[in-house]
Amino acid sequence: MAAMRFDAATSRRVEATYTTPDVVEQRRIIVGALSLQPGERVLDIGSGPGFLACEMASAVGPSGSVTGIDPSQDMLSLAAGRDAPAHVTFGPGDATDLPFADGTFDVVTSTQVYEYVADMPRALSEARRVLCRGGRLLVLDTDWDSIVWACSDADRMRRVLSAWDEHLADPYLPRRLAGLMADSGLEVTGCRVVPLLNASYSENSYSAALIGTIAAFLTGRGGVTPDEVTAWADDLTSLGRDYFFSLNRYLFIASK
Repeated sequence: MAAMRFDAATSRRVEATYTTPDVVEQRRIIVGALSLQPGERVLDIGSGPGFLACEMASAVGPSGSVTGIDPSQDMLSLAAGRDAPAHVTFGPGDATDLPFADGTFDVVTSTQVYEYVADMPRALSEARRVLCRGGRLLVLDTDWDSIVWACSDADRMRRVLSAWDEHLADPYLPRRLAGLMADSGLEVTGCRVVPLLNASYSENSYSAALIGTIAAFLTGRGGVTPDEVTAWADDLTSLGRDYFFSLNRYLFIASK
């Protein structure tokens, strides 16, 4: 796994980010793309604070089930605090060693998780293993080379984002995903871009939350000094009508 540690503070920042309209809309797109049916059994790998798992539970109904796994106990604690239906469960688990029997699930999801995983062939092999025949896998990850972020100091922005890349095993995973899925024996049946766009600054936005997450991660990393990180964040929040942020995530669906 990469350098990001999902401790209590980081997990709370992620939870706050997931309540922004940008990520709420992302979950709507994910659930829609899956076309979940009543009675289906779903595994959510890297379920984090549990929002997506709970929303998928509404789609599969009480005759189905949603199982969320996460390696972070702090994330699992946040998920346990959700007002989840009885057919949603959360527990510990790792993407490269899924604690389930072959063919257990109709659907497996992994959103913003695989870019943290170093051994992607193993992770995809595990996802395929726990899928039943005809089951489907949905993966959503970011290509961090797609980021467009207006600023007053382009050189400082480049250095900050370069250091931020260190929080992942692969900041550019989506461009390899189709090939990796095919190599694992999965058939890619769909791919689409899911953009995050903030054309003005709002505290209740994905990019505003990302500023805080990046600032916290960069402390003592990548040769970017604490003063530079503060100046970078202050610059962005002071841009007013000139604020602009765009980032592309990529959604893949594959079948077994």
